[in-house]
Amino acid sequence: MDPLDLHSRLSTALVLYLGLLGLWGIVLGLAGSGPSPSFRGALVIVEIAIALQGLLGIVSWPSSGPPDAMHVLYGAALFLAIPLAATMVREGSPRRTALTLGVAALFAAGLAIRGMTTA
Repeated sequence: MDPLDLHSRLSTALVLYLGLLGLWGIVLGLAGSGPSPSFRGALVIVEIAIALQGLLGIVSWPSSGPPDAMHVLYGAALFLAIPLAATMVREGSPRRTALTLGVAALFAAGLAIRGMTTA
């Protein structure tokens, strides 16, 4: 499979996965619970998938040419969004942590959508 085609398909999967993660985090927070180990594991999985998405984009540059600078900026912001949110709520209450990570995942889904529109 062509790396650019895989890059495109993974972007759709990331938007869906991040949207579900965002809803999951918000539900956990509204229930008064903190992030469960499963939720934290899902965040690690999505971060690995985002890194893989970036690597696929880099690998596809020689065949497709360099992308728009905004596309790269959205990718970099996507990679940093969830770790930065996790750093901000490290000392917070479990409920606040779950809500913040849920909102960060939804924000990251928005970044992924914007990145797709600039491709």
